[in-house]
Amino acid sequence: MTQFTTRPEITGTFGVVTSTHWIATAVGMAILEKGGNAFDAAVATGFVLQIVEPHLNGPAGDLPAIIHSAKTGKTQVICAQGPAPAGATIEHYRAEGIDLIPGNGLLATVIPGAFDGWMLMLQDHGTMSVAEVLAPAIHYARHGHPMLPRVADSIAGLADFFAAEWPTSHATWLPGGQAPQAGALFRNEVLADTYSRIVEASEGAPTREAGVQAARDAFYRGFVAEAIDRFCRTTEVMDGSGAKHRGVLSADDMAGYAATTEEPTWADYHGWSIAKTGPWGQGPVLLQGLKILEGIDIAAMDPNGPDFVHTVIETMKLSYADREVYYGDPLMHDVPMEALLSDAYAADRRALIGDTASLDLRPGTVPGFEDQRARTLSLLDGLGKGAVYEPTMAHLSEKRGDTVHIDVIDRWGNMVSTTPSGGWLQSSPIIPELGFCLNSRAQMFWLQPGLPTSLEPGRRPRTTLTPSLALRDGVPHLSFGTPGGDQQDQWQLVFFLRHVHFEPNLQAAIDAPLFHSTHFPASFHPRTAAPGGMLIEDRVGQATIDELRRRGHDVTVTGPWDIGRLTAASRDAQGLLRAAATPRLMQAYAAGR
Repeated sequence: MTQFTTRPEITGTFGVVTSTHWIATAVGMAILEKGGNAFDAAVATGFVLQIVEPHLNGPAGDLPAIIHSAKTGKTQVICAQGPAPAGATIEHYRAEGIDLIPGNGLLATVIPGAFDGWMLMLQDHGTMSVAEVLAPAIHYARHGHPMLPRVADSIAGLADFFAAEWPTSHATWLPGGQAPQAGALFRNEVLADTYSRIVEASEGAPTREAGVQAARDAFYRGFVAEAIDRFCRTTEVMDGSGAKHRGVLSADDMAGYAATTEEPTWADYHGWSIAKTGPWGQGPVLLQGLKILEGIDIAAMDPNGPDFVHTVIETMKLSYADREVYYGDPLMHDVPMEALLSDAYAADRRALIGDTASLDLRPGTVPGFEDQRARTLSLLDGLGKGAVYEPTMAHLSEKRGDTVHIDVIDRWGNMVSTTPSGGWLQSSPIIPELGFCLNSRAQMFWLQPGLPTSLEPGRRPRTTLTPSLALRDGVPHLSFGTPGGDQQDQWQLVFFLRHVHFEPNLQAAIDAPLFHSTHFPASFHPRTAAPGGMLIEDRVGQATIDELRRRGHDVTVTGPWDIGRLTAASRDAQGLLRAAATPRLMQAYAAGR
């Protein structure tokens, strides 16, 4: 009997696209049909996600991507995580009365990276023009798209705050003073005009690549940067600190920024090689987890049983504890990644996994980093309890921001896994001339000096954004990822283990019950934790839940389809493509042929 899945696993040979919104997926597929490659399709999909999921990402957000080029044979990371502006110093923020960087407002902003990251991907790897890849986003911004219920709810929950404190956001998101209705067409014509001006700047260039560069210049050294500079200098806005502040982001910061390409961080696991970002993202926690689990017989466990869940939860507690102590921007601080991914270190960490749940934060000790470890633990010991693992406006509303994800593989074997985020409508006020707002990624910095994640001009925040690309027997095979803040690598680890050991069908692996830990400190304001805490979907079964509680886990049981937003795509040695998307939230979709 054929196994039931919530959607079919998409299969074909021409191309596959999967993303967190069905319209964006359809746009990406249309680009492939027009002759574009995976990079063209990913760019067009990403810009449309800014329009249809504005509560999850925006033009001034951030973007990590892991890509494989069939032309060059290389797997690389595109880093479009903007660093802290020149004026973002601990001294300035302390003088503003800030002890913990708020989760919204202008002080929480770093240099926008997403736009340049998309343009770098298009310039170096795409085949289409700026006009071609931006056309769908401009269409949906100008002529309207059906408003998601969650976007409508987010806006309604923030309506009073927008009216009182962020009037430019109120004018954009509540046109005529009325909150948009779920399912009704919604337009952002100012943003459409902004992108149309960028397209105009790109036209007339002597080459396609020069046109892309002209678009980058319009954003970072032209009218967009000028409007951002003016807004930050002249506007005081209320933020989560309970006070009003101006931003420090300037036109000079914008002009000096460019997205970069770098080598991935790798780890091997049972014939697979998994590529992640460097430790400026949290991606290596998945690699550390795999190194620990490599010495455990996962394949002998029930993938919904208590042994599997307990072992994975305890493994992630150890990996994320190391994240808190050691990860940060490796361009500005020494990160002992080689030691953290070594076999000997993994063996030491594996030995800490016992039969019961640990309630302690247990980072490992890397020689030469003892003082850093002690100072970090002292800082974390003073944090509050109660987990907030996604960016939030909880002090104003229960409506949370988050992230989106895209996987694309084309018929030539080009692959893209990317997790755009930031600049969501809850982040900061709309810049009225542009139709979008700035990001709030600086909330991941500490205002205590001397740590790898201390606020410092030019330093990239240690983001939670973490796409994945995996090689099987040395051949690029699998692209996957998910929104979800600190939960991203937890859900991806569960999916990957199940896919490798138990379930080759991508859709079935995504459909399976998910779980995650809330044990370690969160990356988002107010940076709290819930020691021993975990969430699990009730479909896992009461016997597993009871046994986890017996082992000491503080288990919160959710509804049957409440955890995870995974998408995935794969390509085998014969060129057969597959793709899948989560049914959770009822909006992600995969397409292909």
